[in-house]
Amino acid sequence: MGILKKIITKFYGLRMKISKLTGMGIDISTNNKKIKSPESFYTLEAKANNGEVVGFEKFRGKKVLLVNLASQCGYTPQYNELEELYQLHKNKITVLGFPSNDFGGQEPGTDEEIEQFCKVNFGVTFPLFHKDHVTGNDKQPVYQWLCNADKNGWNNEEPFWNFYKYLVDEQGNLDKIFSSSVSPLTII
Repeated sequence: MGILKKIITKFYGLRMKISKLTGMGIDISTNNKKIKSPESFYTLEAKANNGEVVGFEKFRGKKVLLVNLASQCGYTPQYNELEELYQLHKNKITVLGFPSNDFGGQEPGTDEEIEQFCKVNFGVTFPLFHKDHVTGNDKQPVYQWLCNADKNGWNNEEPFWNFYKYLVDEQGNLDKIFSSSVSPLTII
């Protein structure tokens, strides 16, 4: 994994600079009409990577950034940025990580292996959830809410790749969606 990590890290900065300069890959959707979610975000729950069920009511009053993760993706260095965002603004925003193997088989590990990878390589302390689907008919309930306008009020699109970011506002409404090429540090 050492060589792969070095290659990913080396090309990450270049990839982000190209995206910023050209606008390629930067896809940002916003709830411009401030549509309220028909189904409450706070009724959702998800299984953490340790098996504990986490109710989202505990995030009421904070912004929540939900990100689908993969340990072998070219965007994996964003773990550093997600952790930095979490540490700098944890009184205002919570980062929730959802590992998934849906894109390119880039998250083959178990929940335990993913947690170890994140902690050892990136010092991740934000909550990590059970590896599950974020696309297709079998996607987990959190992503069913994020990707269904009948539930969230306006968005029907699934993530296009790893490290897609969904921002929920302090009232529990889906506010913005950021593509993989958007640095988490530019969100707040």
